[in-house]
Amino acid sequence: MGAIYIMWLRELKRYFRSKAQIIVSLGQPTLYLLALGFGFGPVFAKAGAGNYIQFIAPGVIGMTVLFSSIFSGMAMLWDRQFGFLKETLVAPVPRLNIILGRTLGGATVAMLQGLLMLVVCLIAGFRPTHAHAPGAAASYNWAALPAAAIFVALIAIVFAALGASIGSTIKDMQGFQMLMNFLVLPLFFLSGALYPLKNLDTAMTWITHADPLAYGIDGLRGVLIGNWQFSFTWQFNFLLDFGLLAVLAAVFLGTSAWLFSRIQI
Repeated sequence: MGAIYIMWLRELKRYFRSKAQIIVSLGQPTLYLLALGFGFGPVFAKAGAGNYIQFIAPGVIGMTVLFSSIFSGMAMLWDRQFGFLKETLVAPVPRLNIILGRTLGGATVAMLQGLLMLVVCLIAGFRPTHAHAPGAAASYNWAALPAAAIFVALIAIVFAALGASIGSTIKDMQGFQMLMNFLVLPLFFLSGALYPLKNLDTAMTWITHADPLAYGIDGLRGVLIGNWQFSFTWQFNFLLDFGLLAVLAAVFLGTSAWLFSRIQI
């Protein structure tokens, strides 16, 4: 447990020492929130879908967690380049403990980023509410925040483990960045973060259902504003979103541990 704690603490210290990273990493989600939230707000309201800021805020929170957690795998490439990874691999501790500490540290950093983005959303006018009919008065639901934190944690663990898996197999920094751009953007745009997943055609419905981030965004949106998405085969709900993310977290953690154990010194 000591090795897990040390690796976890290292990730947090590196995060808190980089003030520029904390601020810059919130720039793109804030731009999506303000530019799209207020820009498409009137169109969204005229379509009878309500307040777009309320709809998009859980999406940009999930986006912040996704980007921060999956790019934590890039730190492994820096450690490989500067020799720190070799020092950890020859340490007399199980490699499983090392990768668990790194992954949990990256997930914790992503959770902190997500909480900061939640504060930005609250400043922009977002409020957690109970489910209500369009046009009806909304009542605030601040008790939803702890449940939202659960989904933030699950998203962070799933994609931090995925980033660690990729970081364990790729040695080239440029290759990692290209793969991340090829993987992250589709994950984000197909998750329903920016638009509802209702009334899509059959092919797009299946594609969006194959996106693990879609279940995280749906969980956040469901607990924060009571808006669960529908599909042609089943209805997203708390148990489905939570259960699938928990299974994916276990699978990706196991995969990252196995791939990390195969790294040659």
